[in-house]
Amino acid sequence: MVIGNPIAHSKSPQIHQQFAKQTGLDIRYARQYCPDDKASFTAVVEAFFNGGGVGANVTVPFKQFAYQMCAEQGGLSAHAQVAGAVNTLLLKDGKLFGDNTDGQGLVNHLRQLGWPLQGAKVAILGAGGASRGVVLPLIEAGISELTIANRTLSKAEDLIDQLCSAHPLIATIAPTSCTIEALTGQYDLIINATSIGLSGDTLPLSEALRCGYAYDMMYGRELPFLTHFHAHSAQVSEGYGMLIGQAALSFTQWTGKAVDSNLFI
Repeated sequence: MVIGNPIAHSKSPQIHQQFAKQTGLDIRYARQYCPDDKASFTAVVEAFFNGGGVGANVTVPFKQFAYQMCAEQGGLSAHAQVAGAVNTLLLKDGKLFGDNTDGQGLVNHLRQLGWPLQGAKVAILGAGGASRGVVLPLIEAGISELTIANRTLSKAEDLIDQLCSAHPLIATIAPTSCTIEALTGQYDLIINATSIGLSGDTLPLSEALRCGYAYDMMYGRELPFLTHFHAHSAQVSEGYGMLIGQAALSFTQWTGKAVDSNLFI
């Protein structure tokens, strides 16, 4: 199941049913609405696993609750520890275990697109949870430079300090920070990890900012960020492939079965 609030819009049940069809498994995967408080979330998770549930996804606004629950009761993957958030729940040795597959899902989609990551100069727009969850997988994939740009500079600076303390690999590339308006020059890849595109608003992007590839984590509608960079000759992609990618990694952890997420792209 996938736990969220709101949850009616989630495409996860259709995605996991397609994975089940690929692998010949008979599964039940449903949306689960939950009131927005830790006690309700804890009750839902405990009831699910006590009832024989094998694995669950967690979406907004419960990823931090899931992280806290796993930290208190079980274990966390390295990616979840760095992200400070959990989107995948399962049992390991009878205890609750949390992973974060968002960043790995993004990297897998970028590779499916054929976009180069090794040695890449990358900028991420936004300093929230979405950014935090993808930094380590991008560095593991071989990027060589990283800038985090945010409308409030102090938030970007704080995020970099937290990330460098959370994992030694992140400190090795010495990420830099700036405001979004101050981000200029040529990048290989720029990732929009803000949700501003959902409102139709635009980011304050400099006319002196260019990239070869532009990726927006949002999907399902026209996104001004992608329109902007497409007009400046960049290759662009929305984030639906990231959703597929993170789901595939969750499915494999629960079932032990590898799936071909390329079939969705």
